[in-house]
Amino acid sequence: MPRDDIADAETGPIRRIPAERPRQRALQRKPAPTRAEAPAGHGHGHGHGPAAPASRKVRLLLIWLLGPIALATVVAAFVLYPWGQAKPATAYQQGTPAHGTITTAASGPCLAPGQVQVGNGQPSDTKPCLTVDVTLTDGAASGSAIRLVVPIEPSTPRFSAQDKVVLAYNGGDAKDSASYQIVDFQRGLPLALLAALFAVAVVVLGRWQGLAALGALVLSFVVLVLFVLPAILAGENPLVVAIVGAGLIMFVALYLTHGVSARTSVAVLGTMVSLALIGILSAIFAAAASLTGLDDSTSTLIGSLGHGIDGRGLLLAGIVIGALGVLDDVTVTQTSSVWELRRANPDLNWRELYRAGLRIGRDHVGSAVNTLVMAYAGAALPVMLYSSISGVGLGAILGSQDVAEEIVRTLAGSVGIVAAVPVTTVLAALIASREQVLPSPSRHRSKQQ
Repeated sequence: MPRDDIADAETGPIRRIPAERPRQRALQRKPAPTRAEAPAGHGHGHGHGPAAPASRKVRLLLIWLLGPIALATVVAAFVLYPWGQAKPATAYQQGTPAHGTITTAASGPCLAPGQVQVGNGQPSDTKPCLTVDVTLTDGAASGSAIRLVVPIEPSTPRFSAQDKVVLAYNGGDAKDSASYQIVDFQRGLPLALLAALFAVAVVVLGRWQGLAALGALVLSFVVLVLFVLPAILAGENPLVVAIVGAGLIMFVALYLTHGVSARTSVAVLGTMVSLALIGILSAIFAAAASLTGLDDSTSTLIGSLGHGIDGRGLLLAGIVIGALGVLDDVTVTQTSSVWELRRANPDLNWRELYRAGLRIGRDHVGSAVNTLVMAYAGAALPVMLYSSISGVGLGAILGSQDVAEEIVRTLAGSVGIVAAVPVTTVLAALIASREQVLPSPSRHRSKQQ
């Protein structure tokens, strides 16, 4: 028997409502409800309008389930936040940012300002430098020009005339070239244009719900910047902070985007259970694989702070927060699917709803897991390229610190996504089966024909 037939045999067909005879249907036909009598907005799945109000019994059940979790999340956020503590300062002096525009750029020998080259020859082993004239556009010496010498290395950016650059000012003479160093390009304008294009696309397609999604996105970044980052920098356990921060983001983003309804509450429950599973699996296998989390970025952070930080906890925190976005999509889709199945066939019990919803979830799991794997693989592409040319063999490459971190991150997150489908589906089936389904306008029209 083919694999798909076996899956269908396990779940069983969806039981349908028996068709009414024309005579009986004519006798039982009731007048369509007037505008005043028509039931208020019915839910139409993921992103298709507001959900129907939940019954009192369902509301009480969800309040008892989610209320303590929401209260614990808020209390934990207040406890973990570094109230009254000064923001940690970096141990490295990076200088004050200043902006400028390169007017001229020419490659040649590495000569300090004021030096001249004697003779026409240059040793073959001497590396060239780029001499640039920069006009400052802000700061105490705005409008003045300085000359800087930038070594040309394979790992350094290539600057040219008319480039807008960011410089680091060390606090010396504002008009002295020795007080500045080129750090990077200015990217504010293209990033702002891309953000505006993204916002317009979301609002045009999603309208009010798209606007709510943008608001949820902004609040998610607020939680990350104003709670998660300060708490971790203050020395709190990164994994605990990430779990609390993910809880705040989960409640704010889901309810703001999809509205306060039973469907959204079930999605929150499914997301919470899946996140807990991801955190547990990540902690177990990160410890079993002896992952320290001390990659280049974490080592630079520790050097900047001047004190230690839990590298493994930081790794686990990144796994939890990184998986949150994909989990939101999976859980919301599953709950909306179960609710639509319930509205289409009110005679289905919770087991039949679960089996039908699970069929839908199987198709969703493959694309969601592939999305997560490709996202992590893209982020780790430089590490993978470097490992591939090291010539130490595939086993050593996969077991290296940087690659093993991405493997644990990907597989633990994928297990959580796979588990989110049956967990969310069974929760949605149990709660949706207890709802009283009111006939939708489309069903009224079909019965009158």
